[in-house]
Order: sequence, then C-alpha cells, then structure tokens
Amino acid sequence: MKPLFVWAGGKNKMLKHYLPLMPDHINEYCEPFFGAGAMFIYVMKNYNPNNVIINDVNSDIIRIYDCIKNNYDEFIKRLNYLESQYIPKLNRKDVKRDERWQYFMDVRNKHAYDYEKWSKPKEAATLYFLMKVGFNGIYQLNKNTNGRYGTPPGLMNQKDMIYDRDVLKWWNEVLQKVDIRSGNWDAACCLNDAFYFFDPPYRDSYADYGNKFTDEELLRLIDFSNNQKKVFICNRDSSDGWFEKNKKDLNMKTFPVTYTAGRRKKLKDSFEAKKATEVLLYNNY
Repeated sequence: MKPLFVWAGGKNKMLKHYLPLMPDHINEYCEPFFGAGAMFIYVMKNYNPNNVIINDVNSDIIRIYDCIKNNYDEFIKRLNYLESQYIPKLNRKDVKRDERWQYFMDVRNKHAYDYEKWSKPKEAATLYFLMKVGFNGIYQLNKNTNGRYGTPPGLMNQKDMIYDRDVLKWWNEVLQKVDIRSGNWDAACCLNDAFYFFDPPYRDSYADYGNKFTDEELLRLIDFSNNQKKVFICNRDSSDGWFEKNKKDLNMKTFPVTYTAGRRKKLKDSFEAKKATEVLLYNNY
C-alpha cells in the first residue's frame, strides 16, 4: 500500500532506516504531523493498533482524509468527473498551449475562489485532483490563488487515470477506526501508551506548507517526547549541532538522504539532486 499523494518530506525512503528501531508492540498510535502518512501505513499493516489518532494543522489536507472516511461516494463521484474531463485532453510538448494545462488552471482557479459554494466532499476531491496532477508533491499557497492551493501543474503525463482505485479504497476502510483531527500537535497527544511519530516541518525549510514551526516549538516538542516511552522525532540535520545540544535524554541517529523535490536536471546519464542528512531522535523501551 502507498500514500494517497506525493508529499515533500514524505518518509517512504526513510522507513528502511527506522524499522530496526521500531517498538515490538504498538497498541496505540498517534501521528500529529500527518502529511501523507507513510509511517501510518506501515503501522496499520503490521501492528493493527486499537487506538489511532492522526492530526495535521493543514485542515485542507485533513479534509481529504475525513471525506474519504465519511463521504466516500460523493468524493469518488467528483474525482471521477474531474478525471473524465482531464484524461481525454491533449498533452502537447508546448505546455502553454496544452489543453490539460488550461483545464488544471481553470479547476485550480475555481477551487481558489468558488469553494465556499461547494460541499465539503466536492472541495476535498477537487483539491485531491489538483494535488495528483500538480507539481511533484509541492504544497504551495499563493496570493493569486486566494491564499489557497497554488502549486503549478506537473508533467501531466497521466495516460488512463489520475488515481489508484485500490489505494483509495484501502484508505477508506482503514480510516474507519481512526480519530482524524486538525489542530496544533499537542492537542492530539492525549493517549497514555502511544507510539508517537513526529514529523514536524524541518528547521529553516521552505516546505512548511504555510505553517512556520520555530525552534522554540521544536524544543517544546522535544520536552514532551523526552517523557514518552515510545517516540520518534524526524527532522533534517542543519550541521550546526542543534539536535545534539537539545535532544535531552533521547537517542539520536542520522541517515543520508537525497532530496528530489523539484524537477531534477539531467547530467549525462545521471540526475543532479540535493544530498542531506536526516536526524532521528527516539525512545523505544
């Protein structure tokens, strides 16, 4: 199984590093910075916890999950309509004349300015369509899109469909046992014996999705985590010693990672990409 959408900073590539450090048992699970939920998928498939809370301060993203859980038929109906209009359109090399490009921009504009007239499932399904066709998992909010989703279109090379039916159905089924919330991270941290998985915005990162997460807030998160038995905090190492200095009693590991957000420049037979280091603070006892 896989996430519903590409998400900058998603943890699919990091799971292989995390798995040897995972708890033996997870009865309760809480993920307060949810995003695309790569760790959630692993936990639900391999641990089947009884109590689960997912949360994200981005209420637009959370509305997608909520509608897939509670308004599945209406969500699918709107999504299939948008797909049926988008797929037959031509996809020329000159993107400025591309019918798909124009359709994406028209839908994005309506989502930005007409959404208040729509039902919640219609708005959520429209955003999901835009994210599936938009540029490479980047979640961008623009002034010219009314402060709403303003990411430009991606390669627009979809052939027959824009989303996987089996993936969406799996999410519909698994979310039935999940408490879905949208708010600050600490309001979601209310389970007594949970494995807490924290993936807050990276320090000094552009990809904060309109929600700046300061060092002071990260310190508060570390303070909370320091008192938990099962906890992961993911972030990016800024090579300034900040995490070594502020990790409290948490264990720390670092892992190499290659970021590929954005179109990569081809160099002969390889691609130029940005190498960095991920940091993991954790307890597991």
